[in-house]
Amino acid sequence: MIGAVLAGGKSRRFGEDKLFFKIGGKPLILYALQALEKVQMIDEIVIVASRRNFEKAKKLGYEVVVDEMEIGPISGLYTALSLGDIFVVGGDMPALIPEFIDYIIMQFNNYGNKVCIPRWPNGYLEPLHAAYRREFREVLEVAIKKGMYRLSAIVESSRPCYIDITRIPKEWYSSFFNINRKEDLRIIKSIRNNGKQLF
Repeated sequence: MIGAVLAGGKSRRFGEDKLFFKIGGKPLILYALQALEKVQMIDEIVIVASRRNFEKAKKLGYEVVVDEMEIGPISGLYTALSLGDIFVVGGDMPALIPEFIDYIIMQFNNYGNKVCIPRWPNGYLEPLHAAYRREFREVLEVAIKKGMYRLSAIVESSRPCYIDITRIPKEWYSSFFNINRKEDLRIIKSIRNNGKQLF
């Protein structure tokens, strides 16, 4: 299983390239990368970058592939799936819980669906905290050709394995937190990861 970190966003709401904005002395994206290193069921890690930030991503010391289409998370996921089965996260998710990711991957392996994804009681999905089988790339290709870029709708049409969020420990909820605006940096200071202060 490959851990894929999407790093192709334009960070418009943040005002600058948020993934390389330093928090606690290191780039934001490094928190996601280092969390994936602790996931037992991930064998390798790759960054899916844009042409714009490819060189900066390479300096972090991980394998980097370029999302040539740059049409949002869907093309980043499409690019990553060319490498094999993946667990995908956003590079702006600094509070990932390795045990939670292992749990999702175990369900993914047990059920054999093309996608295994967390779902909230209101039906909202977490497509950037999910496991995808390589075959799902064909589904994405068809959607992209039709101009359908809404990832959640595409996932739902593929009959995924759902992870009921109400059945997981509440301490794992921080795994979904992502930073969009600079104001979010104040929120993250209150989040604890495995009982420890994150920053």
